[in-house]
Amino acid sequence: MSIFLVGGGPDTTTSPGLLTPFRVEVESHAKAQARRPRLAIALFDHQGSAQRYLPDYVRALADAEAMDIEPVLVERGHSVGPEAFADVDGMCVAGGPTPEYLAGLNGAGHAIRAAVLSGVPYLGFSAGAMIAPGIALLGGYRMAGYDVCPRESSEGLDAITVRRGLGLVPFSVDVHTAQAGTLGRTMALVESGEAATAVGIDEDTCLILDEPTASIDECRVTGSGSVWVVNPSTNHIPVVVSRRRATEA
Repeated sequence: MSIFLVGGGPDTTTSPGLLTPFRVEVESHAKAQARRPRLAIALFDHQGSAQRYLPDYVRALADAEAMDIEPVLVERGHSVGPEAFADVDGMCVAGGPTPEYLAGLNGAGHAIRAAVLSGVPYLGFSAGAMIAPGIALLGGYRMAGYDVCPRESSEGLDAITVRRGLGLVPFSVDVHTAQAGTLGRTMALVESGEAATAVGIDEDTCLILDEPTASIDECRVTGSGSVWVVNPSTNHIPVVVSRRRATEA
């Protein structure tokens, strides 16, 4: 079982083989159950938008001829039930409006955590990566009255906003880091004390945890970009930022 956090969507995930380890784990889980693989893909849906974007995720993740795809629609004002993630071999949460994903999937959070602990791999693209932590960053672009990242990445929120997330990883996550200029927000998250540790993941980059309790030092990085790790400083500067590049092709 692994947790895969991708810093962008399928359109910016272009490194060959970046998602292959996830697909292999899905197939391995299904083989252990002696059945055809079943992959649940959660997508935000507004007036049929999920059906428009679903093929992009299917092409990026799976051979539709060899895997059953179970779309899970996340709709504004509705909560997804835990049964949506029962008896699956893999779970993917797509990109889109992060606050809506967390609101829609919180009711299924226990089922998602239980599935991961039982050996089902989880993959989060963008918003799906942001809601995976215990302390989930929802958006915002201002901290203490100051702009810390471009407003375009705010998710419609003014102040940096965190909520209880799915509880799959022990550090907070931001995405589109180099491409959208969100590293300042990730730093502010730690400097303010909202998160003890936070990471910013570039597009076309995947951070892989072999288990939910893995520390950032135990994670692997794949893809063409970087993972930016932000920790509080023990000196006279607010935070320390370190950059991690791919450790494998």
